[in-house]
Amino acid sequence: MQRLKISWVLIVFLSSSPAVFSQHAPASIKNSEFGPVMRAYLGYLKNEQEVVDDRNSRREISVEYYRRNSNRIRALRQTAIRLVMQSGNDYVPELEAVTGQELGILFENPPNPRTFRLNEIVRNTFRYLGAVNSGESFYVFARLDPYEQAALIESNRSQTGTQPPTVEPKGQRVSQGATRPRKTAH
Repeated sequence: MQRLKISWVLIVFLSSSPAVFSQHAPASIKNSEFGPVMRAYLGYLKNEQEVVDDRNSRREISVEYYRRNSNRIRALRQTAIRLVMQSGNDYVPELEAVTGQELGILFENPPNPRTFRLNEIVRNTFRYLGAVNSGESFYVFARLDPYEQAALIESNRSQTGTQPPTVEPKGQRVSQGATRPRKTAH
């Protein structure tokens, strides 16, 4: 009778373990809940991590470089999952994650990160998505696509009332000859 009870408990435990496991499984195991775009992005990040791991195993990179890039990949992964889960949309914008010291990579004159506001458009190029602490603080941005940038520039022009600068044609006038005068034979 005791063995029957133990067998019954074991059967119940084993049959329920996949459900328990899936609730606590890492997101990489639960990729099936995402659409093809997100799965592809997660696959891309996994490949990036494998490249960093491989370079580290061959001692091609420093420990600091390895740690920073692994943390960056983790920050991008967390942000992408958060975006897709919040929106319910299988779309991942082009994401950039930089430390405070690396802001010069994205901006010619790096802004002060303390002034960033969530979802703020920075320099008509990036949308600030927030800071992620993944071993160190990363500022995560979504690059605006060219259509978003053009619409933003146009709306800024209409709000300020400025017109786009007129371009004066530079070059040769139609009445000017395109060739040099001929040399005359003497």
